[in-house]
Amino acid sequence: MKSTHRKGQEGEARAVAWLEEKGCQILARNFRCRAGEVDIVGEEGGTILFVEVKAWRVFPEDALERALGPRKQGRITGAARVFLQKNPQFRDRSLRFDVICIDQGAGTVRHIQGAFEAACPE
Repeated sequence: MKSTHRKGQEGEARAVAWLEEKGCQILARNFRCRAGEVDIVGEEGGTILFVEVKAWRVFPEDALERALGPRKQGRITGAARVFLQKNPQFRDRSLRFDVICIDQGAGTVRHIQGAFEAACPE
């Protein structure tokens, strides 16, 4: 049986491949800082994407709620703020906060664009 960490890594790798297929350039993976973390940072059509990835063996009905509670949104937003401080070339871009849900049982990918709104990180 695979560990939760291993399943997460496989889910993230699948999400990266899926985003790249759609023309997204990956800027960072597993960006971590004191303020939080984000699984994938990408660029698509001039928009900077901050993507949370969730992988399940059985896809739950409440997947979005499980993936993005208020605390998790705060950690993603905090990481986005630090990423933009460290990469000022992206500060003037549009931002989007997405979730990619991987159903490992069915082998499907669900990309929820603009899964939550956040004040533009400064």
